[in-house]
Amino acid sequence: MKEVFVMFLALLVSVSSQAVVQKPNTGNFLRCLRDRSNPKNPITKAIFTHQNSTFTSSYVSYTKNKRYSNPNDTNLIAIVEAKHESHVQTTVVCAKSNAIQIRIRSGGHDYEGLSYISSVPFVVLDMNNLRSITVDVSGKKAWVQAGATLGELYTKISEASKTLAFPAGVCPTLGAGGHISGGGYGNLIRKYGISVDHVVDAQLVDANGKILNRASMGEDMFWAIRGGGGASFGVILSWTINLVEVPKIITVFNVNKTLGQGATDVLYKWQLVSSKLPRELFLRAMPQTTKGANKTLAVNFIAQFLGSSKRLVQIINKNLPELGLKREDCYEMSWLNTTLFWAEFPLGTPTSVLLKRPSNPPGAFFKSKSDYVKKPISKEGMEKLWKTMLKFNDHVFMQWNPYGGVMDTIPSNATAFPHRKGNLFKVQYFALWFDANATKANLGLMKELYDVAEPYVSSNPREAFLNYRDIDIGSNPSGVTNVGEGKIYGSKYFVGNLERLMNIKAKYDPDNFFRYEQSIPRLWTM
Repeated sequence: MKEVFVMFLALLVSVSSQAVVQKPNTGNFLRCLRDRSNPKNPITKAIFTHQNSTFTSSYVSYTKNKRYSNPNDTNLIAIVEAKHESHVQTTVVCAKSNAIQIRIRSGGHDYEGLSYISSVPFVVLDMNNLRSITVDVSGKKAWVQAGATLGELYTKISEASKTLAFPAGVCPTLGAGGHISGGGYGNLIRKYGISVDHVVDAQLVDANGKILNRASMGEDMFWAIRGGGGASFGVILSWTINLVEVPKIITVFNVNKTLGQGATDVLYKWQLVSSKLPRELFLRAMPQTTKGANKTLAVNFIAQFLGSSKRLVQIINKNLPELGLKREDCYEMSWLNTTLFWAEFPLGTPTSVLLKRPSNPPGAFFKSKSDYVKKPISKEGMEKLWKTMLKFNDHVFMQWNPYGGVMDTIPSNATAFPHRKGNLFKVQYFALWFDANATKANLGLMKELYDVAEPYVSSNPREAFLNYRDIDIGSNPSGVTNVGEGKIYGSKYFVGNLERLMNIKAKYDPDNFFRYEQSIPRLWTM
């Protein structure tokens, strides 16, 4: 009995710390990269260290949050801008054998900078050069590499067909690798679900440096990377996706209501109807503070409808007449042009802007949080939220994204993304500022806003969306994955799917190589 207890204690210690005990060897890591370079596809030109004159520009181009931008970080050994799949394999093998942590960056949109920061020696594996896309119109499929942006993907699809689309996000600079693996969604969510619901194959590099596809990785791993985030399991190289059908003409509108115009009343009614509207209609509500001397709060009601403006006005005026929608508020356009509308480009902007990639350092500081709402928030509750939002000296907004439609029909365990039936809408909180001295105040107010919202949102656990990364809900140190802490943030991101994700992690990455501050911990079964 004593021997069994000792074995259990040893296992418990190993599981609770989950760190590979090995001292990082920076010199050997860099030598390993060069020594393992394939002459046909040399990696040397893809390696950027602090000694390179272009290191800083490489770092900042895909660094979105100024709060975390630090090109002088001495823990950052190098950036590998992979130009070939073999560069990814080499980086993984060399990093693992020399105890160097790896941070995988496709678009750089991790809200907490976890794709480009660490408190221990690390390498950034930047996927931005792996951006090839092919579209098969007859098969209604596409193949997209991890470093391609959504703007590039949408453009390629539109060039091939005016009636095919992909249900993913509205920001054109999002990288396909991270966005899809985290369960990225967009304005087609009520009609077609989210991005991972349409992934039919994938390629990734595992912890041993091997390239796997769906058949060779197995259904468990394939399930995990669709909503569980790829960075806990490997490096996503590419996705094969099913495309969906859209009409040639789509209608959008953006109607604003201030508090003085009854925004609270309209928004309360919105909560009652937005998840029950036809699946073809996505109607986002966006409460935000206004600029100017007479600061107040306004709610933008932003819609996309797979149909004509005439039909859209009829639907809105029947279900939400309080909005006062008029035909002249609506704009009919192609699916590709709707991406410009949602990205807030002026009407008439050439679609070529969707192909532009970032090159300048991040200009703003920001903080985001998320929630899921299962019952309507009372008018009293909304007024408490507005009161808190008006305390911000800088810009703050919320996005209320309606559920319902097909999301109510997909089981919560169909993929690793669990947030399905039972949700009225998803909330994103977002604060933006430009003065570093305002950081403490804004972070404090975001915490206050989140606390005010607590009685009105999901509980036990208070659910959160992985792609709206929030370090406040729990995290581990860079070099260690504590299971207890991992279960805290993991239960919020993955709810009932966490245990399966932990088992898959233990099976496919037993050494816990792919770890970061909010990675999925391993679960050992006895």
